[in-house]
Amino acid sequence: MVRSSNERSRRRRDAQRDLILRAAARLFRDRGVADTGMREIAAAADLSPANLYYYFKGKDEILFYCQDRALDSMLAAVAGAKRGRGSVAARLDGVLRTHVSTLLGEVDGASAHLLVDALPPPLRVRIVAKRDRYERAVRGLVAAGVRSGEFATASPALVTRAMLGALNMTVLWFRPDGAASATDVGRELAQYLVRGLHIHSAA
Repeated sequence: MVRSSNERSRRRRDAQRDLILRAAARLFRDRGVADTGMREIAAAADLSPANLYYYFKGKDEILFYCQDRALDSMLAAVAGAKRGRGSVAARLDGVLRTHVSTLLGEVDGASAHLLVDALPPPLRVRIVAKRDRYERAVRGLVAAGVRSGEFATASPALVTRAMLGALNMTVLWFRPDGAASATDVGRELAQYLVRGLHIHSAA
């Protein structure tokens, strides 16, 4: 009973933190992170500053929460792909789509995802470690495609970094009110990147 009550409380807290994150993201996109203060975020989230500080102690924590939650989603996707069946290409395609949908769908394309250097050192170390773990997992998937003969690349590390760089840059140019949805962007970009790895592309 206690565990169930604690779980409900955690879910409610996370739901409120998500609402705050979305409000902050709109301000980050429109005004920039440096020019957005906690009072503005509180007003956008329809909270008093005191209530906002109950959920986040400062803007650094909001940035960290944004990046940490995004990486959790990406790590879950790549872990599922490693356990999955079917071609490596299809599984990698799913990972790349999740990457884009997480970046663009969760916080309206906010560039907060890229602002790792804006975090204080203790939080930055944690995010960089998780980001590196995700990169290694994606690289492992690419390497599996090379071993199976599906992919032509001889440098999984280089190709993985190039792909992830292309995906991350979408937060700088994507607009929620544009002609293409986040789903459309993820689908087309994932197809393009995976197609470039296929063995027939080398010919």
